[in-house]
Amino acid sequence: MNTAVQIQEVRIKDISVTEDTITARLIDGRVISVPLAWSWRLAEATSKQRANWRIIGDGHGVHWPDIDEDISAEGMLYGVPAPRPRISTRFTPKSEQKKTRANQKHAANRP
Repeated sequence: MNTAVQIQEVRIKDISVTEDTITARLIDGRVISVPLAWSWRLAEATSKQRANWRIIGDGHGVHWPDIDEDISAEGMLYGVPAPRPRISTRFTPKSEQKKTRANQKHAANRP
């Protein structure tokens, strides 16, 4: 028995962001939702910033210009949370590096 499967292209028609979730309505009628925590930028954004978005790449993603965040339809569908950037001492001013080291030392000495 042969079974034919037609792969649908994953494209976003509309998006909504609540206090808990990012929900995308796809062009083919499906609705997918991921935890808001998957996008640390959106999680830390204001309601006004979350509401200012635009569809990019013919529906393959969404861009929030106020917070410079992009989320792809495939990333939502296949479970790819946005990584939080690591702090690099290479670009951190020396005064901030000293504060960070002092805070780390202080935290390590706590019981």
